[in-house]
Amino acid sequence: MITMAEIARLTGVSQPTVSRVLNGNKAVNPEIRERVLACAREHDFQPNVMAQSLVGSKTHLIGVVVTDIGNAFFADLVKHIEQAAGKAGYSMILFNSGYDRDHEKECLDVVRRYRVDGLIVVPVEAEASQWKEQVRKLEIPAVVITRKASGMDSFYVDHAEAGAQAAAHLCEQGYKEFVFLGNTADEKYVGFEQRLRSLQKEAAEQLTIITTKETAKVREALEAHFRKAEEPTGIFAYNDRRAVQALGILQQMGIRIPEDAGVVGFDNTYMCEYLYPHLTSIAQPNQKMAEMAVERLLKRLDHPEETERLNHPLHAELICRESSNRTGRKENGR
Repeated sequence: MITMAEIARLTGVSQPTVSRVLNGNKAVNPEIRERVLACAREHDFQPNVMAQSLVGSKTHLIGVVVTDIGNAFFADLVKHIEQAAGKAGYSMILFNSGYDRDHEKECLDVVRRYRVDGLIVVPVEAEASQWKEQVRKLEIPAVVITRKASGMDSFYVDHAEAGAQAAAHLCEQGYKEFVFLGNTADEKYVGFEQRLRSLQKEAAEQLTIITTKETAKVREALEAHFRKAEEPTGIFAYNDRRAVQALGILQQMGIRIPEDAGVVGFDNTYMCEYLYPHLTSIAQPNQKMAEMAVERLLKRLDHPEETERLNHPLHAELICRESSNRTGRKENGR
């Protein structure tokens, strides 16, 4: 790999001048500047990002921390973050916390060592004081995405509103008994249960909740539910992976979908259109959320004195497909 010293020798200019050109300083003779840049391009010069950061220059690196890169939703979100950052001349370094708070801390330690300019993060627990303090100590702008974090710039879908959409849809489709698959601490459950209570109070009081992720235990819980179920059952899953799990179990049990059971997922990942039946799911505006987060981070980088923090909820959209369409409603699958 060619060095600045070698570029200086090949172009016949001083090394400090080469450094100024390659660090974006415009106060250099245009002819000399173009000569240096042409030489750098020809020899595929790669700047030493760590060295730049040590002298206070921007690295043009953004750190991105997500909770589960194996989830198609986060993979798609990261893709849009990378595209938006790239258009602004920034590269991205990706970290995966795996929903582990200790590993999340390790990820942030590495972020510090890379001296990134800013951070976009999906926190394991958005309101954890220890996590917030660690981010503060990084002394770089940070934007939270897919979660609401008080006192920090946050771009996220209103999960309670999304859960309410799922409840309204399943009731509209004629389901009279209900199952929630997932974590009841999530706002999706809160919105789902509250809307059910307003639409079918008795059914809401008999809501079956399945929190386990283990397939054998999920099957056991679903079998117990359907042994006593007298009416069609609407199932809302915490995410598409849980919904796919439920679909497979129901099909093995011989439950007709959507006649006897309807399933709604969350995230509208690519798999929804490849399943049979196609999976109804709630879509988050990934591209918009990613672009807004990047735009906000870049604004913070340009205006570090700004103290206002944005709390920006976004709207989710229910995409109706075969897995819950009992009434023949026109599907809006995408």
